[in-house]
Amino acid sequence: MVKHDDIIGGEMKIIATNKKAGHNFFVSDLLEAGVELKGGEIKSVSGGKISLSESYVTIKNGEALLKNCYIAPWGNNQNGESDTRRTRKLLLHKAQITKLERAVLEKGFSIVATKAYFTKGKFKIEIGLAKGKKLYDKRQVLRDKQVKRDIDRAIKGV
Repeated sequence: MVKHDDIIGGEMKIIATNKKAGHNFFVSDLLEAGVELKGGEIKSVSGGKISLSESYVTIKNGEALLKNCYIAPWGNNQNGESDTRRTRKLLLHKAQITKLERAVLEKGFSIVATKAYFTKGKFKIEIGLAKGKKLYDKRQVLRDKQVKRDIDRAIKGV
């Protein structure tokens, strides 16, 4: 659980990461975006009750929207906020939105959320352009990890 003092500090406190994004996609062009939250969602996020595992970003009417991001309801009373996977607006500059939209339309990229964190007291989401990996790409990455692990063990054993 993240303490209030940790959130106010200047360093970055990572709340959640999307490990599936690195496994299923080649991620490039990372951007930092603010998120429009309602009610107790910020308390829930600061408590670490967020999941980015299946979240993605769409662009509609010049706005970037975060979809399928799970934020647990805060406390016992939900006050009509039972929609934990609602669509949330991302706060980006217009030029950033048009750049993302152009990449999605022309080059066939997707936009995925990779990390959720607090920096300078603000909640931010890191998003990136993603290109899907094929099965053989995933196998090659696993092979490379294994080789690196073997080399590190051999060096450490010497």
